[in-house]
This record gives sequence, structure tokens and C-alpha cells, in this order.
Amino acid sequence: MSKYETTLVEDLAKLLNEHDLAEIEYDTEGLRLRLTRVPTAPAVMAAPVATAVSAAVPATTISVPAAAKEEVASETKGEVVKSPMVGVVYTSAEPNSAPYVSVGDVVSADQTLFLVEAMKTFNPVKAPRSGKVVRILVSDRSPVEYDQPLLILE
Repeated sequence: MSKYETTLVEDLAKLLNEHDLAEIEYDTEGLRLRLTRVPTAPAVMAAPVATAVSAAVPATTISVPAAAKEEVASETKGEVVKSPMVGVVYTSAEPNSAPYVSVGDVVSADQTLFLVEAMKTFNPVKAPRSGKVVRILVSDRSPVEYDQPLLILE
């Protein structure tokens, strides 16, 4: 490595650190450099040890999405329409317009039920088959996860 290249690498490393970058790439005729910085682990501080623990209060873990999926699956005989992606669900085309579907509506296959916005793109959620809307499980403009139940179709 020439003196010029060594100086260039040092300068790029300095830029990487000064601007808190994870990676920097330099490409010119005959020379291509890629510097990647491995983030340093934050200092771990020991938590104080609890001296008295009440045995009457059990530790619990709550997982709402999983519980909701199980609840929907166990209480319905219809088909559950699920979110195809993570995003924000919209029940209507515009904020003050009527929703695409309401409970009791009869829908046809490929009819739009909702829109899911992901990365500024609106993606339609369509009915997999014809049927009657039994229950809507989400509210307008609420965040949804991948595979989250949105609607029950009878």
C-alpha cells in the first residue's frame, strides 16, 4: 500500500468516526476502499440485587398479538383475512369517506377490504373469496403486523 493510500485510509477512518458512520465507501480508477466500523458494545452496568422478593406476585409475560390470533382462531368458524405486511391499516380510501366494508356486508372475491400503507405505498387487502363480513378486528389508521388478523369472513 502506497503512502497516498495509507493516508487516504486514515482520512476515511477519521471521517467514519467523527460523523458516527457505520460504513464508508471510496471508489476511483484502480482503487476501491470500503471501511466498516463495528459498533462498540455499550457499557453494561450491574443492576442492584433485590433483597426482598415477594413470592405472592408472579412474573408474567404478555404477548398480545399471539393471544389475539389464538382468540380469533378459537372463536370463529369463518375465514380470517390477515395482513400481508407490516404497516398502517386504512379502512377507507379517504379520511372522511365510508369504509370499504362494514360488519354484515356481503363481499365478492378480490374486492378491496382495506389498504395497508407500508413505506408510503398503499397496498390493497382483497377478499380471498365471496362471503359475509362477520367481524372487523382492526380500527382505521392502526398499526398492523405481518399475518395479523384483520377481518373474519363467513
